Amino acid sequence: MQKLNRTTANKTNTAPERVMQFGGGNFLRAFTDWMFDVLNKETNFNGSIVIIKPTKRGDYDELKEQDGLFHVALDGIRNGELVSTVTLVESVSRIIQPYTQWDDYLKLAENPDLRFIISNTTESGIKFSESDVLNDNPPHEFPAKLIVWLHHRFQFFNGDKTKGCIIMPCELIEQNGEALQATLLQYAKHFNLSDDFIEWLNNSNYFCNTLVDRIVSGYPTDRAESILKQIGFEDPLLVAGEDYHSWVIQGPEIVQNELPFAKTNLNVQFVNDARAYREMKVRILNGAHTSLVPVGYLAGLRTVKESMDNPMILQFVNEVLSEEITKTLQNFPEKELNYFVNAVLDRFKNPTLKHFLISISLNSTSKFMARLYPALSEYATANKELPKRIVFSLSCLIRFYKGEFNGETIAVNDAQETLDLFKKTWEQKDANEISYSELAQNILSNTAIWGQNLDIIAGLSLAVAKNLEAIEKNGIATEIKNVLAI
Repeated sequence: MQKLNRTTANKTNTAPERVMQFGGGNFLRAFTDWMFDVLNKETNFNGSIVIIKPTKRGDYDELKEQDGLFHVALDGIRNGELVSTVTLVESVSRIIQPYTQWDDYLKLAENPDLRFIISNTTESGIKFSESDVLNDNPPHEFPAKLIVWLHHRFQFFNGDKTKGCIIMPCELIEQNGEALQATLLQYAKHFNLSDDFIEWLNNSNYFCNTLVDRIVSGYPTDRAESILKQIGFEDPLLVAGEDYHSWVIQGPEIVQNELPFAKTNLNVQFVNDARAYREMKVRILNGAHTSLVPVGYLAGLRTVKESMDNPMILQFVNEVLSEEITKTLQNFPEKELNYFVNAVLDRFKNPTLKHFLISISLNSTSKFMARLYPALSEYATANKELPKRIVFSLSCLIRFYKGEFNGETIAVNDAQETLDLFKKTWEQKDANEISYSELAQNILSNTAIWGQNLDIIAGLSLAVAKNLEAIEKNGIATEIKNVLAI
């Protein structure tokens, strides 16, 4: 089998270098690099990516040996059908390690064609450090490296306002573009850079808040042999992910004009405020996971896919989303909400992704508060009644946290204080020292568990107590059916 490179693949031509990307890990390669590859093949974008190694350790040697080429294998359910594709991604032109190629890194700033900057340096990558020095070659933190690069560009082009960049960080923090801009300004002051440069930084560059979404699982060990046989090359950088993808970009109209995603079928949205989309993602996608886990697990299921294959559980998750959670998202048209709900259910059905419910259950109490409690509270206020499916999921979560069900131990994973509080309360109930009503009230009112008193929501403790007692008396399947009225 041939080694993969531009000669063996007959891909010797590269587009002008228009994108600088900090990071070359699995996610960016299967997400942004794949997207820019689509842009090049389907539009007149005509731009390649220079990958910058953001840390000292490692050199992306395999990517260099393959001249930036690699394959992306995508699988998923689309419109009820299994979709599988394998794509040779050609968008990466070269790799620069600034710790050994500092001059090459700065020279890239002199490229008049370079316009876009992307990063994914983990959630802790966008931060300021007093120990960074302007003359370090390079400074340690990613924003420090970037401010030095931007300053070199500013000086080389004599402050030309047209030579600013469109900067789209992909780190999973809220308002990531604004956070990066603020950190760069910290460094500009720390390095005593000129007011003219700071004005250029703020007014000639565009910092976009973004929201990225795609599950990328990495090298598909269990089916790599068949994929490699299909493509005819050795490719240790083969990366697998789900077919679904979403990139929400908040920025001015000029950004959308310069990135012709609208001419493709890529799921890229340019919006005025990414925060609303983050809320939709957290409530629908993450909320679906959190509502599913305790219900599916108590029903004897162990993975997301198994749960979606169970008609009763599938209906439960669908109704949580369509009948309760989406009713609290008033800023979106119904068509868009329905699309996202259906996309989430399709993602959960993906047979190539094996998500164990017990793994997703990590820290379920805090996840419930972040993902489901806002919908529960807002639904109850707006409708003068409780969302019965979310309440049932909460009831199952409390039962799940007992640590056993039907004689089987459950490996609950949360803060030890939280586990101890659940254990103590359930022991009191088992010893008949308290009733189900008192158990529900004690747990829901415990601010150490939830961060606030949930017992203040009218009728919640009573509804949870009734669910817990009914599950114990009638069994989980019967009570799921009762909630769904089937």
